Amino acid sequence: MINDPAPGYAPAWDAPPWVGAWMTTRDGGQGQGRFAGFNLGDHVGDNPEVVAWHRAQLARSVGRPLALLRQVHGHAVCARDACAVDDQPEADAQWTSQARAALAIGVADCLPVLWAHRQTPLIAASHAGWRGLAAGVLEDTLRHMAQGAGQSLPLCAAQCTVWLGPCIGPDAFEVGADVVQAFAASTPPQLLPNRWCVAHPDRADRWLVNLPALARARLQAMGVSSIHGNDGGGAWCTMGNRTRYFSHRRDGSPNGGTGRMLASVWLAQGGG
Repeated sequence: MINDPAPGYAPAWDAPPWVGAWMTTRDGGQGQGRFAGFNLGDHVGDNPEVVAWHRAQLARSVGRPLALLRQVHGHAVCARDACAVDDQPEADAQWTSQARAALAIGVADCLPVLWAHRQTPLIAASHAGWRGLAAGVLEDTLRHMAQGAGQSLPLCAAQCTVWLGPCIGPDAFEVGADVVQAFAASTPPQLLPNRWCVAHPDRADRWLVNLPALARARLQAMGVSSIHGNDGGGAWCTMGNRTRYFSHRRDGSPNGGTGRMLASVWLAQGGG
């Protein structure tokens, strides 16, 4: 249950009733200038008091403290049950079977991925930037969840539901050959979705990549069939929706930085 909600919305997915989730947006908040809105990133140059106030409002809304990470665009997964709520380990995914905190992932173009096991109280959250996605952050998250559930990978995948949050869209994610090659090298060709990469219409050395389609393909290859949220449509694009979402590609360097949203998921007390 969300009380006095922070700016944002509840994901539409088929998580069990003991799972809560919230995706913040830029709307509202006390931020000024390039951080105008509800910025939750404390490493981007914003007023730390304003960021702290925003984080406190979100924590009040979800009814528990926020468990945050020092995200490095990798694929390490933190077992949150084994560390204090206020620790911020260097990782790009985390999982828990406890109800003491909301797992939170910061984003401003990268893809947030929320996970819930539908048979047992077990949740996870992943930060799937292109580097982490290509390196296997989703596969590593599922591996940790399967260990936590005491299940085989196929059985855990079949019992998980996943929500893909907003990210830079396929019409805006312009990349070079290094990104295309990273995905091609890390994904069997038969698992690459149709039109995951198209030539840029105006630049011969650039391509447009469909990040949510790549994430869906990797999830499906693991056996996850319940996948919700971002379908690559324009409404999900962080870069294309200036008033709703922060975007590093649009407003970050060299403009001095921009804010971050948080995607969070938590277990209710006594869940399951």
